Amino acid sequence: MKKIKNPYLNLETYNCFGCSPKNPIGLHLSFVLEGDEVIGKWTPTHDYEGWHNILHGGIQATLMDEIASWAVLSLLKTSGFTVKMNIKLHKNVLISDGEITLKAKLIHKKMNLATIETQIINSKNEICSDGEYVYYTYPQDKARELFHFPEDEADIFEH
Repeated sequence: MKKIKNPYLNLETYNCFGCSPKNPIGLHLSFVLEGDEVIGKWTPTHDYEGWHNILHGGIQATLMDEIASWAVLSLLKTSGFTVKMNIKLHKNVLISDGEITLKAKLIHKKMNLATIETQIINSKNEICSDGEYVYYTYPQDKARELFHFPEDEADIFEH
């Protein structure tokens, strides 16, 4: 297992809702790489509730989109943006159940399009939501130029 570093922490304008630890209303996500899968843990609070005690569906989509982007970063070593998402909400994510697990893995890459499979799993190990996210990915030189993507793999993983 490798902890994925957040290479954007020192950017002055970095305020991502999903992963910036500085965003006061953000999700403050962080991730690890286990084999070919990106994993995250997160504990929902009532701040992100839709109906009473149920994690809002839009937040679930955001969680899966965020981990998909970190799969692009860590598995493909580049940046990109979401061009398509297809999500299924199978079972309510109950806030009272506590910590959830997020998972993502690359299932297909053709030219600049990467397809990432995502899941939200509750504390009872039940898949509550899953999604397929398609990302347009940039060549590494463009990712560095446009998105401050790190040049060195040592800036992506903690060793």
